[in-house]
Amino acid sequence: MSKATLTTIKSFIRKSGSSLEILKKSSFDSMSDCCEQTEKRFFVPCVSTERFPENTLGIEGAWFVGRGRDLFSTYETENFIGYEIYNSCGTFFLAVKK
Repeated sequence: MSKATLTTIKSFIRKSGSSLEILKKSSFDSMSDCCEQTEKRFFVPCVSTERFPENTLGIEGAWFVGRGRDLFSTYETENFIGYEIYNSCGTFFLAVKK
C-alpha cells in the first residue's frame, strides 16, 4: 500500500460522502496549552462545516495543520476502514463502516 498523503485523504473524503465518520482521540486545549484526550471514544457521522475550509476540509471536528505537518496512517478494525490523522492540534480518525 502506498503512503497516505493529504491528496489521499481528500480523495477518501470525496468518495465516502455521507457514510464518512469521525472519532476524535485528542484535541488541543488552550487552557492547558497542550493536546488533551477526549472522553468520547466512538465514531459519529461527520457533520459538514464552512468554517476554515482549508483546515477542516469541510468536516466539523477535523483539523489539518498543513505545510507537511500532518501525519497520516491507514486505520482498519473489524468494523471500520480509513485513516488516522495526527498533528499538533490533536489526533482523529476518518473512517467508513466495512
